[in-house]
Amino acid sequence: MRDQLKHMLESVQQGTMSIDEGIEALKELPFLDMGFAKIDMHRELRQNYAEVVFCQGKTPEQIKKIIEYLAQKTNNILATRADAEAYNAIKEVVADAQYHALARIVVINRRPIKKNKGTILVISAGTADIPVAEEAALTAEIMGNTVDRVFDVGVAGIHRLLANLDKLKTANVIIAVAGMEGALPSVIGGLVSRPVIAVPTSVGYGANLHGLAALLGMLNSCAAGVGVVNIDNGFGAGRLAGLINEDSEKVKLHSDGV
Repeated sequence: MRDQLKHMLESVQQGTMSIDEGIEALKELPFLDMGFAKIDMHRELRQNYAEVVFCQGKTPEQIKKIIEYLAQKTNNILATRADAEAYNAIKEVVADAQYHALARIVVINRRPIKKNKGTILVISAGTADIPVAEEAALTAEIMGNTVDRVFDVGVAGIHRLLANLDKLKTANVIIAVAGMEGALPSVIGGLVSRPVIAVPTSVGYGANLHGLAALLGMLNSCAAGVGVVNIDNGFGAGRLAGLINEDSEKVKLHSDGV
């Protein structure tokens, strides 16, 4: 969107596009009202990434119309909580869409994104937590970050986590995904001097209360530097980690006098 807007303004300046044509092109900013959805076409200018489509709760036809429009206006598109039916609807309008079934994410990549230098480490406590962890990892990757993964290293076998201590200490940001009692982020927070984003999952037996026990455990962490996102919110964790990673690189450049 930024490149398209720049091109349009340059065209008006150079006289290859009339002022009226420019005004017509700007009508859809800051959003397009489709009746059932208001697409935020201004978000990429504000946040460096276009609006992400949350598919859960939307009909296949609604998803298809939103994606079809975004595909005409933006280079890269991310759709989360997408099941096979949502993916099939997207494929009808964007043939090169890629589906990551485990993470329930659909990706349309048409423009390379400049990579941030630091690494984001995504850790899951158990194998059952991997879908949420993958949602976080893919979100961070798609938005321009290098991501490393360490799965199934929960506190029931803490030696598995300690065997990856080097990765923990060298990552810029750590995303810790855990269900059950949600203890993993606290342990990691006590081992490293890095921001830890805790993601509670709904994995667990009855008293886990669909992730509430893990959420409360993470919110009550005694480890400094641990922040918490909502239950099963891998997307939110991946996006936040990317912003932290990007800002850490800016701080480093500034401190180096660049």
